[in-house]
Amino acid sequence: MGPAPTSAAGSVGPVETRYADLPDPIELDCGRRLTQVRVAYETYGTLSPERDNVILVCHALSGDAHAAGRSVTSTESTRDGFGAEDRDGTGTQGLGWWDGMIGPGKAFDTDHFFVVSTNLLGGCRGTTGPSSVNPETGRPYGSDFPVVTVADMVRTERAFLATLGIERLAAVAGGSLGGMQALQWAVQYPDRVGAVVAIASTHALHAQGLAWNAIARDAIMRDPDWQGGHYHGTGRAPSAGMGVARMVGHVTYLSSDAMTDRFGRGLQSSADVRYTITDAEFQVESYLRHQAGTFVRRFDANTYLYTSRALTYFDLARQHGDGSLAQALEGVAARTLLIAFSSDWLYPPSASKDIADALLGLGKPVEFHVIDAPYGHDCFLLEEGRQTPIIRRFLSA
Repeated sequence: MGPAPTSAAGSVGPVETRYADLPDPIELDCGRRLTQVRVAYETYGTLSPERDNVILVCHALSGDAHAAGRSVTSTESTRDGFGAEDRDGTGTQGLGWWDGMIGPGKAFDTDHFFVVSTNLLGGCRGTTGPSSVNPETGRPYGSDFPVVTVADMVRTERAFLATLGIERLAAVAGGSLGGMQALQWAVQYPDRVGAVVAIASTHALHAQGLAWNAIARDAIMRDPDWQGGHYHGTGRAPSAGMGVARMVGHVTYLSSDAMTDRFGRGLQSSADVRYTITDAEFQVESYLRHQAGTFVRRFDANTYLYTSRALTYFDLARQHGDGSLAQALEGVAARTLLIAFSSDWLYPPSASKDIADALLGLGKPVEFHVIDAPYGHDCFLLEEGRQTPIIRRFLSA
């Protein structure tokens, strides 16, 4: 092999995803247990001798363990925020999904912190999930995989970190579902978390969010090729339903203004309509079909179902506070940073404000920032430059 490529300024450079097999079963909220659990992970920076500089970064629904740097084993990337291809170009193939936030001098500064990223439980990018082989049958779990929760994901992350000899985290950070995990860490293991950075997240999805997730899941399960969840090895997969689910999800991540500015009513390939039902007449239709096709090639439909269900179950007040958010947060010991975006209607600023108000009412240290930006929920992936100074200042306090 030749010399490794020179790292760009601020980059963690070339990275390789690694795998850890957990020594003990994971006990799940549904009452079942998972044995022989494997976790895919990456690390960036240097672990301090005291092991006190660790930041765990948690990904959203479509992410994976590859959060920063350039993968040495794959050209695929989950940097799929709105307009990611236009922003990144083909020269950034294999780039981590939060590369703009993790590295020397970035929001999560690897000159000071040891950053860990894992693929969550139920994933399809190296961590045990529905596409993994069930040790009891020798076949992929499919829909026999147990239903998992955000708390189960966090339980698995803690068990994985123990294999690295890490017992306490300087911070846990993430956006969307990743932010839910960060908040769950603070509630579930308050003595093991120094700070929380929850971005474009919530303590519980609102009814509209629950509804859109239900439609996306139904699109997959109503595809005949889903086959009750046991499609692996049959030569057929629910690609059509999965594509529709991705289209639905992608639209919920955007704002009306962002879509209007990007596409308007622009036609895709002619000066006038062609009076067709099947072809993509409008640019926005073509864009969504492209997003669907790209996603289907890299993601497992069952993982989408299980992860979507986990984030809809997430409800801190119900699960930890007998219906009271303040009661659920009463034991939190971490400093908390909440960042929301003005145009995000799926995880609206009001949800973060609810958390901030509850923490303030309990006398807990919390910062709450709303960034005025037009891209909807995808802002947490796109507005890296505006988040960075807020996060750097918070982590240095």
